Amino acid sequence: MATRSYGARTLAAAMAAGATTTVGSLLARRRRHASLTEQHRLHFDLLCKAMDDPALAAVLDTYEEAVSPERQRQFLFANALYTNALYFHRIGAMSRRELYGHLRVICQNPIVRDYLVATRHHRASLEGTSDEAELGRMVERLLLDLDEADTDEWWVIGEPPCD
Repeated sequence: MATRSYGARTLAAAMAAGATTTVGSLLARRRRHASLTEQHRLHFDLLCKAMDDPALAAVLDTYEEAVSPERQRQFLFANALYTNALYFHRIGAMSRRELYGHLRVICQNPIVRDYLVATRHHRASLEGTSDEAELGRMVERLLLDLDEADTDEWWVIGEPPCD
């Protein structure tokens, strides 16, 4: 009888510990998701202010070449599109493979491509092991593949990453 009680208590303790770990993991993911959502919202609000006010947009002008105020606004909007896609990937709403496909589509726009080329040095400065750095390298490979492609079938260009 004591053995059964001990076994039942051990099993109950293990189940409780597993449930606590699962709940803790779920709460941590929700906190991370909420934090990323708030960060994304703040980033978008700042971009909107900069798009509305050339004096504020000048603060975000970190390009290696001079860009006109109109081009700066276009680049800020391209940044909003790009970071929105990254956000969806980070919260798990888009796999890395889906992100690649989405980026391949938006890279068909010459302004978005120009923005990504103009901000190449931003991605190059990222720490080599971070997720953002890996995504930056994925964008660089995609841009290179699109530039070197000898086909108009852009939807098949490049090698999507494995998830």
